Amino acid sequence: MRILVTGAAGFIGYHTSEALLARGDAVVGLDNLSEYYDVRLKEARLTRLQRHPQFKFARVDLADRNGVAQVFAEHRPERVVHLAAQAGVRYSFKNPHAYVNSNVVGTLHVLEECRAHQVDHLVLASTSSVYGANTKMPFSVEDNVDHPLSLYAATKKSCELMAHSYAYLYRLPVTVLRFFTVYGPWGRPDMALFKFTRAILAGEPIEVYNNGQHARDFTYIDDIVEGVVRTLDRPATPDPDWNGESPNPATSSAPYRLYNIGNNRPVELMDLIACLERTLGRTATKIFLPLQPGDVPRTAANIDHLAKHVGFRPNTPIEVGIERFVAWYREYYGVDA
Repeated sequence: MRILVTGAAGFIGYHTSEALLARGDAVVGLDNLSEYYDVRLKEARLTRLQRHPQFKFARVDLADRNGVAQVFAEHRPERVVHLAAQAGVRYSFKNPHAYVNSNVVGTLHVLEECRAHQVDHLVLASTSSVYGANTKMPFSVEDNVDHPLSLYAATKKSCELMAHSYAYLYRLPVTVLRFFTVYGPWGRPDMALFKFTRAILAGEPIEVYNNGQHARDFTYIDDIVEGVVRTLDRPATPDPDWNGESPNPATSSAPYRLYNIGNNRPVELMDLIACLERTLGRTATKIFLPLQPGDVPRTAANIDHLAKHVGFRPNTPIEVGIERFVAWYREYYGVDA
């Protein structure tokens, strides 16, 4: 199968591309290699992908309408995994236009090309950040998500809505996946586990937000990828029981489905740090800080819809995931024990 993966040099995009190539798919990777974080890490991921004869790469910015159109015209993908986005909550305060250009405008370009080329199925990455001000736990795909706390979350919710409109108007099968705090080897340097590991090994203090009163549904990268691939193989279909008088946000009369992918086991931030300290064999010096703008104190994923319709539940314990991440970090950066 010919599959286009946007954001292929990114954390989730790299691992997803590897999984698809390993099972024999032909993968076209699209990425602009932005400088949001260390480009060398993105280039290292890309180098590993380019060892595969079935992998082709296009360096294109999603905001480049003609560039995106050219990729679709040249490679004619049968299915698309749209993972590229401007990520991060705090960076959206500094550079809001990047989020609209990449997430909203870029997603529109992907949707248009999927429509024009009659793509069999589009899998679209979203985020737990869309739950915003919600406090009812665990977060469910049937919950209302109209109160985002950051522009990042607002742009991702916009992507979900645009995708539904294309599913309805053009019968484009779309599955939206809301990811919960993804971590693991080849991860993003702006994420907490990566930042904590780097600081502790360097003998530097770590910043602990909300005075440590955080909990996150940390989800290991292999579980995320399995969820992506399994949903990719199940094109979205209309829900025959959907009713406009009591609309279910998770399904539709259009070929549209929405799932959370989270570990379903929230971990207290201080427990995460303690586990990391044990794995590293070092104790962190902690600087406790208040809750940051745009942050939410807790996240937890209700994955009942994923389990029911896709037959999958993430199951990697945090201790196992941290051990694997630390092993990769030491090897990649050449840090001795």
